[in-house]
Amino acid sequence: MTAGRANWDPERLPSQAGKTIVVTGAGRGIGYFVAEQLARAGAFVIMTTRDPDQAAAAARSIREHEPNAQLGYVRLDLASLDSIRRAATELIALGPIDVLINNGGMTSGSRARQITADGLELTVGTNAFGPFAVTALVWPALSPAARVVSLGSLSTRLTKADLENYQQSHGRFSFSTAYAYSKHGMHAFAIELDRRLRAEGSAVQSLLAHPGFALDGWAPHRPGVNKLGSPGTRAFERFLGFMSHGRDRGAWPIVRAASDPDAGGGEFYGPSRSVVGVPVLTTPIAQSADPEFGRRFWALAESATGVTFEP
Repeated sequence: MTAGRANWDPERLPSQAGKTIVVTGAGRGIGYFVAEQLARAGAFVIMTTRDPDQAAAAARSIREHEPNAQLGYVRLDLASLDSIRRAATELIALGPIDVLINNGGMTSGSRARQITADGLELTVGTNAFGPFAVTALVWPALSPAARVVSLGSLSTRLTKADLENYQQSHGRFSFSTAYAYSKHGMHAFAIELDRRLRAEGSAVQSLLAHPGFALDGWAPHRPGVNKLGSPGTRAFERFLGFMSHGRDRGAWPIVRAASDPDAGGGEFYGPSRSVVGVPVLTTPIAQSADPEFGRRFWALAESATGVTFEP
């Protein structure tokens, strides 16, 4: 693990020319700005979304701001293991992949418990088990010194995860709990993957990043990509200005984890002032970083997805 550069400038990225970077959930939100920023730095960015029309709108927007952007697209629905398998086959054909960014996922949902076509609770199935399966199945396409960047969240500081009832199959369902559980899973996965890679002496790196409190209202408008909302919504988001920033800035920690040449495996990047600010090294909560929690989540993910992952 390295210290990372203290003087990192998120608006002056090192060249990413010659790199192939996969960004899941790149059609809107933070994922879109991750793709835009890395494309501007010269990377060949493969965007994945479940909606081809949304991907096309995102690609048009990126090219409006970066006419020389190199972009690709693979359809991927993280809530479907069949879709993940098909997408993995396409991504392997486009490899080698230098960076895989597990950004895609749900941030809102129903008050009632829902399940995927594979019978998994929808939120953890999409946000945690889906990225686990994507990483495992795309693994053969990663370059020898690739990076895997997983998207974390401050929600892990609000709720302790219960792996015995991880999918809330019994008791009262709560979407906010499901979301926090899913992000505990992403933290555990990223950190456990780093442990296993170091144990094998692999040059592949697993990193973690969180966006802070990122909203559309503070982000640059991208027609067809982000929605500014009603005047009331915009006013409320502006009111939260002291503790929020745009999704473009929410992308900064993810982009740093993906592109900082001094970043290292096992590192966790987030805004300097917890919810806002330039990207700096931060620390996951103890539960997410616990080796036993990581091993248990890994086994749970393999059982839920039917995908064995031995990096």
